[in-house]
Amino acid sequence: MNSVCTQRSFFLAVLVLVGSGRVDAEPAASAMGEASPRAAEAVRLVKDAAWYDRALTGLEPPYPLSFRFLEDQGAWFTPFNRPGAPSPYDLRGWH
Repeated sequence: MNSVCTQRSFFLAVLVLVGSGRVDAEPAASAMGEASPRAAEAVRLVKDAAWYDRALTGLEPPYPLSFRFLEDQGAWFTPFNRPGAPSPYDLRGWH
C-alpha cells in the first residue's frame, strides 16, 4: 500500500471516530458550565513590576514597540525573558 492510501485511510478513520461521537468528553463538559479538572492545577502567571523588570532587562524607556508582545505573554515558555547566549551575543547584558 502506498503512502497516499495510508494517509487517506488514516483521515477516513479520524472522520469516522469524530462522526461517531468518540471524542474526548471534557470539552462538552466545559461547554455545559462544569469546570475542567485541569483548571485548578493550571499555572498562574503574576505579571507584577518585578516580572516586567526582569523581562525588560537591558532595555531603557521608551521600550521598543516590538516588546509589546509581553502584554499578551502567558505562563508558557518564552526565551525573551531569560538569559541567552553569552557575550558577544548578549545584547541586553544578562550575563
